[in-house]
Amino acid sequence: MKRFLLVVTVIRSIETRSLVRMVLESADHRVIESTACPQAQLLLSNGLQPDLLMIEAPPAGSSEMQQFRQIVAQSSREKICLIMGLGDQRLRKEAADLGIQHILANPVTRGEIESMLDGLTGSTENSPSSDLALPFARVESPKASHSGCGTTIPQIEELGENRFFLAASPRMLEIYHQAKLLADVDVSVLILGESGTGKEVIAHLIHKHSQRSRQKMMNVNCAALPTELLESEFFGHRQGAFTGAIRDRPGKFEQANGGTLLLDEIGEISVQMQAKLLHVLQDGQFTRLGGQESTKVDVRVLAATNVPIEKALREKTFREDLYYRLSAFTINVPPLRERREEIPYLIEETIRRTPTEMKSGCGAAISSKIMDAALLYDWRGNLRELSNFVIRTIIMQDQDAALRELEMKIEATNGIAVEAFPGDVQPRRAGIRSIVRDVKDRTESLMIQEALDACGWNRRSAAQDLNISYRALLYKIQQLRLAPRMPGT
Repeated sequence: MKRFLLVVTVIRSIETRSLVRMVLESADHRVIESTACPQAQLLLSNGLQPDLLMIEAPPAGSSEMQQFRQIVAQSSREKICLIMGLGDQRLRKEAADLGIQHILANPVTRGEIESMLDGLTGSTENSPSSDLALPFARVESPKASHSGCGTTIPQIEELGENRFFLAASPRMLEIYHQAKLLADVDVSVLILGESGTGKEVIAHLIHKHSQRSRQKMMNVNCAALPTELLESEFFGHRQGAFTGAIRDRPGKFEQANGGTLLLDEIGEISVQMQAKLLHVLQDGQFTRLGGQESTKVDVRVLAATNVPIEKALREKTFREDLYYRLSAFTINVPPLRERREEIPYLIEETIRRTPTEMKSGCGAAISSKIMDAALLYDWRGNLRELSNFVIRTIIMQDQDAALRELEMKIEATNGIAVEAFPGDVQPRRAGIRSIVRDVKDRTESLMIQEALDACGWNRRSAAQDLNISYRALLYKIQQLRLAPRMPGT
């Protein structure tokens, strides 16, 4: 299991930002870049919990200084690296008094960054525990939503052929745990979920951790073949069994003997084919098309479908006996919109795996505005749609167009136009309607701000307290331009 370091950078200087990214990525760390504090604040509020926050101090007296202090105050001191000028002695003393040990002076060098990374583990273990009443006064950060999982750091596992399994949400971490438990239990597994949620990836994860991992894993896309060809695909055929059968051919069950067979989109096959499949699953024997003798195999069967299985059972389009044979263990994969905290990690991982030649001529980094919009969009195509969007954005090298595309999709699905980022002033409304609207907006803003403050800016808890959806709360935070309050305000 590979554990990587996630680093969020808030660096204005293009040269310093490029150097930091190069050093971090050369050490195989993941980097999410933000050029200003407001964007970083929104990303952190949207669920990002980085291992390291590298933030450049803004000029004294600048408008960003307050938000800079807010970000530093609500972050763990051992996970902060401050970058500041040699003349910022007062700020340097405040940071040192608070216990922030990672401080780099501009201009930053490669050696200093590498030295800081080398000492990160030791500094984390020995960080001070006392809270000091200073301008950086520490506030409690939102509680992790991964309770019971032992870690809030996303986990990634390589599965070969550029496949990977990534888990950062409680549900996906639970699925990862289930896959490991299934390693010693050789039973059939039914994987349910919308199209594009990663059901095939989970099947490969189960196979990798199973006792059959040294043997083949075969995949049959049941929706891609008609019934008459599907039977040959499953069980093979003898020469002359049908027109075009010029030689004997083993089916996927024989090819996967001793290993694992994934029946993808099994909900699409005919009821007649389901009956034949059930017979094979019951006794492990089948006969090739055109053959006479039976063949016995030892295959573990995994099945996946995006068909609503309960509806299919009610409508008799899926046999109950086959369902119970396949569902010794069932995994329900949540759609991406129910695990939005994984979106930034998935975007970064997709960028990292994109071939270098496709990234030439562009920074190959998604802007914070696009990241914000990505967290609000529903991604009905799930991982497949997200991956295609990221790759398309890299190839086209037009992030403004990519942002407009997301905004249009958000508007189309929600019926609400979402601001890319605060900046435009809403037009004034005239008359009594304007007064009523303003009162409503102020009341709504106050209620949401108080609910977020009461929950320590744990947005999921606040959404439950307000009785609104998590997505609606994200939109309201952006629309009303809310941010954590400074201590004492």
